[in-house]
Formats: sequence, structure tokens, C-alpha cells
Amino acid sequence: MAAAVPPPVTRQLSWGRVSNAVVILGSATPAVESYHAARQGQYRLLEMNERVGGRIGVDGLPQHTALPLPPVRLVDMRREMQQGNRSIFSRPLQQALATALERKEQAILFLNRRGAASFVMCRDCGTVVRCPNCNAPLTVHQDAAAGAGEPEHELVCHSCRHRELIPAVCSQCLSPRIKAFGVGTQRVVEEVERLFPDARAMRWDRDSVRGKGAHSRMLDRFLRHEADVLIGTQMIAKGLDLPLVSLVGVVAADIGLGMPDFRSGERGFQLLTQVAGRAGRRSAGAQVIIQSYQPEHYALQAAQEHDYRSFYQQEHAFRRQTGYPPYGRLVRFIYSGASAAACERAAQRLAASIAQLLVRWHLEGWNLIGPAPAYIERLRGRWRWHLLLRLPVETPPQLLNSALNALEPLYGWIVDVDPVHVL
Repeated sequence: MAAAVPPPVTRQLSWGRVSNAVVILGSATPAVESYHAARQGQYRLLEMNERVGGRIGVDGLPQHTALPLPPVRLVDMRREMQQGNRSIFSRPLQQALATALERKEQAILFLNRRGAASFVMCRDCGTVVRCPNCNAPLTVHQDAAAGAGEPEHELVCHSCRHRELIPAVCSQCLSPRIKAFGVGTQRVVEEVERLFPDARAMRWDRDSVRGKGAHSRMLDRFLRHEADVLIGTQMIAKGLDLPLVSLVGVVAADIGLGMPDFRSGERGFQLLTQVAGRAGRRSAGAQVIIQSYQPEHYALQAAQEHDYRSFYQQEHAFRRQTGYPPYGRLVRFIYSGASAAACERAAQRLAASIAQLLVRWHLEGWNLIGPAPAYIERLRGRWRWHLLLRLPVETPPQLLNSALNALEPLYGWIVDVDPVHVL
């Protein structure tokens, strides 16, 4: 059994002390645990309250000026549908795109989902076409190798890369009423080209960028203004300095907010804030439009105001109430096997063993969550079950090590201390 390591905040400080180095963590959207550590005095907190822009002055020397963060508008897509708009773009986003293109400026459209559609479903019996290896819904992709004429589409599993053609009839009820639902980056490109035939659209996601140096070449093309609209996933949200971008549109901000992970709100806020920061990096007048079916979500409200502190206060209250980090620590146990029944039996045995240990050792504040099937229940042909052990944050590492070593031999188990996600 590997020794349990201290939580990330403590590890970072420990490495700095060992090497006699200064540890610097820099982010516009720090992790809740890191910000909490700074408020507790474990870190020294330094804040920049304005964005610094740069340009070349008349004397040829660089000049630094404070630039305001772009205003963010939340668009309620429920109201758009009620008013008869069935496009994936709201009317404010369409108008903003038209204005940016007319001014010869660039725009970014962000959607954290690849492909042309999210899944294929039978409209008669509700059967969703799933991967035979992972049990996950297959995503519709446009086949890049298709020839001229009508583009060919196929179904792809994003976990194991299984591919198959879209069925003509439902495998359960034989109905021909098979339809693709949802949108992905390929679908967004098609909609941009339909609404703005003269606009040069470029897609930047894992499917379109392959091979060594592909990311740099894509970025260089956009910087040379060889494209007007950049459509991409989360890889376009990270630290890109794009001078001509005056508009950022988030096509579907709800993706990921409802995931069964205690960090889902944090990840949503971080992504939206980071992608919003791509607009207006050289001049004022830029804007950000976020489309959502739940604009009242606290993460979206905080992102609209570029207000990390507001987000932190609400997320911090949720973590404190539930005992999640930074107010507790987690140990995740994951078991996978070829049989779902065998996985369930192994998970039940381990849960009973942990429950007995908690009683025998009188471990106050320790509790067990689960066992249950993992959110990704089947991956590459193997079923997955998991359980979470939640313990007080002040638990000594030696006690956690002893508790883990006291369990039965964990053959076939993955033990993840302080997991990054629990999916």
C-alpha cells in the first residue's frame, strides 16, 4: 500500500521548504482550496484588481495601460425558445457576430463538446445508441474523410474511439424515427457558415488538431487573421493572447454544471471566466455573451460580474456544509472488472470492511459514501464501481496510512487520495 500523501496545499509548501524555493501559484480563478489556504495564512495573497494591456507608443516603446474587463451578458435560452428562436445562437449573439464581422474583428465561440451532435435517440421508444464497450452515448461526428457532396456522419465513442455508422432503424423497436440531438463544435461551424457565408470559420478541438506542432500552427493562422471566427473547446480558453478578438460567445454554458462532482460549479466558473478573458485584450469595446438555460446558477452569475470572491463565498459555504475539501479530505476507491455483478460484490465487501474499521478504531468524523456504480459506469469493456471515504482535514497522514494498511489486501482496486474528480 502506497503511503498517503498530504493534501495539495501542504505538498506545495513542503516542496518549497525542501528546496528552499518560493512557491508561486498564479491564476485568475484559483482553486477553492488554494484561496482558502491563502485566507488562512498558509499562503501570502497578492491580488491584481485590474487587467494590464500593452501597446507600442509613438516613441516606439511599450506602454502599459489598465484595460477594463469586457462586459458579460447572460442570455436566457428558455426565453429565446419561447419567442420562437430555434437556432443554437440567440438573437443577441447573432447580432454581435454580425457587428464584429462587419468591423473586420475576430470572434471566439466556445462550446465544450466535440462533434456534430451529442447523441442519437429513437423518438418512439427513447433508446439511445451507446458504445458496446463503454455503455456511453455515442457522439455524432462528421467524417472528415468524406468526399464532395453531402457530408457523411458517423458515431464515435470519446472514451475508446469505437466507431460505427448511424443506424437506419432503432435496434429495439425497429422504428425509422432516429434523430440526433444536441450540438458540438462541428455543428457550430455549420451554423456560422449558414448564417454568415462570407465568414471564415476555424475549428480548434481535439479532433481538428493532431500531430506535433498542430496547436502552434492553428494559433498562428488565427493571429494572422486567416480566420474570422474561432470555434473550439476548453483548449481555446487557456491563456491565449488574441489582439483582434472583440467578441466571445459561449454557446452552451450549462455543459458540466450538472455533473455529479462536487467541483462541477468550480470548473464551470473557471472555464467561463478564462474564456471571457480572451476578449478585449488590446482595446476597450469588447463583449462576452453567455447562453444558458439556467442563468440563475451562482457560477454563471459570478462569471457575469468577473467576481471570484462572490463565487468563492457561495462555493465555500457549500463545501463547509457538506464537508468536502477544503473542510475535509476524500479517499476514492475504484474497482473495475469484466462483470458488473463481481464489481458490485467487491465494492460491498470493501464498504463493509471500512465500516467495521471506523467502528473498531473509533474514528470520529470519518464516514463512507457509497458504494455505487461510477458515473462512467463502463469504460473500455470494464464495469466500474466506487466508494468515497470522507475524513476530517486535520487527520494526521500517519493515521490515514495506518487505516488504509489495516484494510484487506486491495487487489484490483485503485486508491486515489485527494482525487481531482469523482466521476
